[in-house]
Formats: sequence, C-alpha cells, structure tokens
Amino acid sequence: MSFQTQAGVRYWIFDSLEEGVAQAIYTRHGGVSPEPWASLNLGGTVGDDLERVGENRRRALEASGRDPATVFDVWQVHGDQVAIAEAPRPLQAPHLQADVILTDRPGVTLMMRFADCVPVFLHDPLRKVAGIAHAGWMGTVKGTVRAAVATMQSRYGSAAANIRAAIGPSIGPDHYEVGADVVAQVRQAFGKAAPDLLQMRDDRTFFDLWGANRWLLEQAGVRQIEVVEICTACHLEDWYSHRAEKGHTGRFGAMIALK
Repeated sequence: MSFQTQAGVRYWIFDSLEEGVAQAIYTRHGGVSPEPWASLNLGGTVGDDLERVGENRRRALEASGRDPATVFDVWQVHGDQVAIAEAPRPLQAPHLQADVILTDRPGVTLMMRFADCVPVFLHDPLRKVAGIAHAGWMGTVKGTVRAAVATMQSRYGSAAANIRAAIGPSIGPDHYEVGADVVAQVRQAFGKAAPDLLQMRDDRTFFDLWGANRWLLEQAGVRQIEVVEICTACHLEDWYSHRAEKGHTGRFGAMIALK
C-alpha cells in the first residue's frame, strides 16, 4: 500500500491490486478548488463550481493514465443496488442510482466519490471483472459488498475465493460515533458479530466500518482482503471528512479499471 504523485495529484494504490487493474483513491491534493473544497474536490453536489470539479476530474484521471471520456459513475444512494457498466456514461445521460458498479470492459473506468464512507475495490483476475462499492453505515448494514460479490458470481461466474478485495480510507472506529438507532440496526444485521463491531467508550458507541465490511466479505467467501485502516477524520491533510469538517467539505474520488 502506498501513496503516488503524478503531475501534482497525490493518490493511494493497493499493492494487492497492482496486477490487472488501474486503480487510485485520490487525496485532496492537486486540484483547482478553493476552500472549503481545497483542492481536488470531485463532488459536484457540495457547492463547488462545476467547471472546477470537471477540471479536477480531468487532472485526477490523467494522472492515473485514464481518459475522462471512459468514466462510468452513478448517483450514490446508500443502498445495495448494483449497476453494470458495459460502456462509459455519456455526460448528458442521467446517472443510475447504485452503490456498486461492476464491469468486464477494459475501456470503462469505474468512479465513485467519498467523504467518510468506505470505498471497496473488487477484482477477479480470472474472470477479468472489476468493481467498486460505496458503503456508509446504511450500505454496510444493508450488505452492499455482499450484493457486489453475489452479482460477480451470478453475472460473471466469479468464484468468491478468486476475488481480491481492498478496503480504502474512510472514517475509522476511533471517530465514528453512532446513536441508538444505528446500534440496533447493526445488532440486527450482524448478530453475534455485532459486539466486536460496536466499541463502547465513556457511554458512547463507535461503529467499526472496516471490520464490518471485512466480515461481510469473509461471510461471502472472499479471502483475499487488504484493509488500509486510514481514518479520514484523523487525516484531514489528505482526505475529506464529512463528520470531522461538519459537512463543509468536498469529496475525494476513487477509480478502478481493467487494464
């Protein structure tokens, strides 16, 4: 796992996914947006100028060797819907609502945006399938990554044991305090595993999104899992954090594509 910098754009790549895919989780460095989005904001719905967001996207993708015209992205809705990308999404076309995107087309670049939720990359090197998932607490409770693995199996014939997964920077269990309603849903969704995912400190409860998504992947049969364990709220020098910055912030991008 390591940071890379190209043309001023700083991004993270996973060692376990270096073969067969292009991949990046972009930090907030290398863009043109001013505060509070400084500087590589890729979110178009957070108040930033859309021309700046477009320039940021161009810079990010070109730093990774990907053509912005190859992007397929979605309207993320904190669910478990899966979108299949067979071609790039034309800019004038409406976004599908989904929190998982899968493709077996090397000419398509899958892209999502984050600011505390968990980015999960998926790659089956045998069936040559790549995917990306967006999992906040709602998506985690709904089993977003489980839906991703199940669709890779049903649509592409992937075997879970062959799938490589990587869990990227997101808000960590040290900062992710949740209320009674979320606690109840976590307990219902995770059963006997819930006590290990809900940490109590000073009468406050914190939810471990990294551990929960790893558990879901393991329950789905995935064994090759890399977890970065970088907390976005702890490292505002690199990442946007909706929680730590009280909503006044941007969105960092993540992309994966078959080579």
